[in-house]
This record gives sequence, C-alpha cells and structure tokens, in this order.
Amino acid sequence: MPVDALRRQFLLLAASGTLLPFAARQAYAQTSTMNKRAIPSTGEMLPVVGCGTWRTFDVGNDPAAQARLADVLQILFDNGGSVIDSSPMYGSSEAVAGSVLTRIDGHKRAFVATKVWTEGRDAGIAQMENSLRLWQQPRIDLMQIHNLLDWQTQLATLRDWKARGRIRYIGVTHYTSSAFGEVEAVMRSEKIDFVQINYAADDRAAEETLLPLAKERGIGVIVNQPFGGGGLLGRLKDKPVPEWSKEIGCTTWAQLLLKFVLAHPAVTCVIPGTGRPEYMRDNVRAGFGSYPDEGIRRRIAELAA
Repeated sequence: MPVDALRRQFLLLAASGTLLPFAARQAYAQTSTMNKRAIPSTGEMLPVVGCGTWRTFDVGNDPAAQARLADVLQILFDNGGSVIDSSPMYGSSEAVAGSVLTRIDGHKRAFVATKVWTEGRDAGIAQMENSLRLWQQPRIDLMQIHNLLDWQTQLATLRDWKARGRIRYIGVTHYTSSAFGEVEAVMRSEKIDFVQINYAADDRAAEETLLPLAKERGIGVIVNQPFGGGGLLGRLKDKPVPEWSKEIGCTTWAQLLLKFVLAHPAVTCVIPGTGRPEYMRDNVRAGFGSYPDEGIRRRIAELAA
C-alpha cells in the first residue's frame, strides 16, 4: 500500500479515537489551545505549528484543489495555528494562499511569512510589492531572504520596509545544511528577527551551532523539512508507533517527528508542508500537550536513523 494511503488509514483510526484508551481520549478532548512561543525580538506569542506551501499550494486556478486548501487552512486556524510560509519561488503558491485566505475570511487570523528571491534592489522591491498584491495583504508579517540570495542588498530594503511598517519582521532562510556556515555568518553579523532552516530527527546538523546561536542572539527559528524532506515518514511507515509515544500525546509518526523538533528550546515554530486536510489535522496535534525530554528524543532519533 502506498505511504499516503497507509497514513490516511491510520489517521482515520486516530481521529475516531480508536487508537486511544479512554483516559487519553479524555485528555485529548480537554486540550483546546495550541502551544505558543515568544518571538525573541518582541515577545509576541506565535503558535508552534504552521503550514508550508512549497509544491502543495502550487495549484493555479484549479477550483477543487483550492477548495481542499481552504479546508487545510481552516483546520490550521480552528486549532489555533496562524503561520503560513511561502515564496515567489513556489509557482502560484502565494496567489493561491491569498485567494484561499480571502475565501475563508482568514487574513486577520494569518501570520503571513514569505520571501524575496531575486538579485538587485529594484527587482527585490518589485517582487515584494507583487507578493503584497498576491497575498491580498496590506503588509507582510515576516519577509525573509530566500536562500540568502543577494542578501546584503535585500536586507537593506527589508530594514527600510520594516521601519515604514510594510513588514513586521525580517529574516533569512535556507533548506540545506551545506549552507549553514553562511547562515551562521549572517546571524552573527546582522540583527534579524528570524532564521528559517532545515531540522529533523534524522537531520540534526542545526543543533551543532545554529540553534544554540539563535538562542544566544535572540533570533526566532522556523523549521522547514521536519520530516527530512518527506523520506523519513516513508522509512517509518512499516513500523508501529511506539507505545511510549502516548506519554507525550502522540498517536502518529508525524506528530512524534514534529514534537521532536519542537522539543528544542530554540525552535519557535515548525512549518510542515501539506495540501491535504487529513494531514493538517494530524500535524496540528503536535502543537498541543507536552514535548519529549532528552531520553525520549534519543529514542526518536534512534528510530529515525
């Protein structure tokens, strides 16, 4: 059976409560507020689970796909989430996200994070103006420099826009550990609000320098690729979810892997990408309850290796 089909089958059982004993179902029902963490630079509280849009929101004008994505974001909001992350690099994703937010009257509930991904000052300004139009937003909550492309030039513009109230927070992103040296240099030399990086139970390079540095420098951390780019869930699909996962309120591998990431004290928010309502319903549960201690984290990492 394909990985997606197996995950859907398991989620149906989990959602119905079949996989939980009575006491656990009762605790699950009583947990009603997604956990939040403070953005270090301001103290504003941010829900810990958001939604990435790479590939999953690049659906153009397909009405059925947009309706499905409306359900995805509605589930995010209904469970207390708010962060939606995109980029001009992601095809039609920004336009689709903006359209879907309008459809569900979700603009005021969203924390919109997008990126500038081009070279040159004028090109950067034009791209950011276009992002505002596509998102149908008066301002962007977080503007990030995608993969550090021409970051010195773009950072000057981001600071200007932040001073003028057109964006609220600024940051830089990357998706591969090979770029961590460059990311570290920017974190040490520049005042930024956020860094977005890859981090997962089978991809822990960020623990060596970037996560401790973010804590030290007061920089928020948004984690992309918390499932190791998707391959990690595929490797775990034939293994039963450990019995001890219930100690931290997890019933699925996705929840366990997301809670592994969120257990690190430097992490502010995680943004697993999905275009399926049932996956979003699964993912948001990682934002509730407690997180693994070091002993449980070691067990998760061993299973993910």
